[in-house]
Amino acid sequence: MKDNLSLPGCESASAPMQSQKSPPHHILVVDDDLCIREFDTAVLVRSGYAVDAAEDGAAAWEALGASNYDLVITDNNMPKVSGVELLKKLRAARMDLPVIMASGALPTEEFTRSPWLKPTATLLKPYTVAEMLRTVKMVLHESDGTSCTPRPGAANSQPGACAGA
Repeated sequence: MKDNLSLPGCESASAPMQSQKSPPHHILVVDDDLCIREFDTAVLVRSGYAVDAAEDGAAAWEALGASNYDLVITDNNMPKVSGVELLKKLRAARMDLPVIMASGALPTEEFTRSPWLKPTATLLKPYTVAEMLRTVKMVLHESDGTSCTPRPGAANSQPGACAGA
């Protein structure tokens, strides 16, 4: 049988590359705006991630207790439990989990008063698909050999008409 992917004596070198295919990163998207939550979830799923969604910080806290995640992307201004309150719960529970705060207004005063609360990264709404994916890849330390950095002046697709709502 001919194998064009390996050279004689190199079969063992090609095997680890195939077995290094790890399961997709598991991301929790938290946003009280249904449109943004569904759009972000769809974009991330199409990009190869396993994604769960929660409608607020309280639902996110329950999800975090029921499953393991590699990343949380959360809004801040939500009913029941805000993004900052969710960060406080994560830090108090000593959960070493990266968090991207994606919000229309970032709680910079809160982060200044309590530097230990700062998320791993932030996104200011409305953000582009490219900005979100670039930030996720950066936080998860992923590299696929492609660049998500938009060219200066290039038009970026917006995350739906409801993203600025």
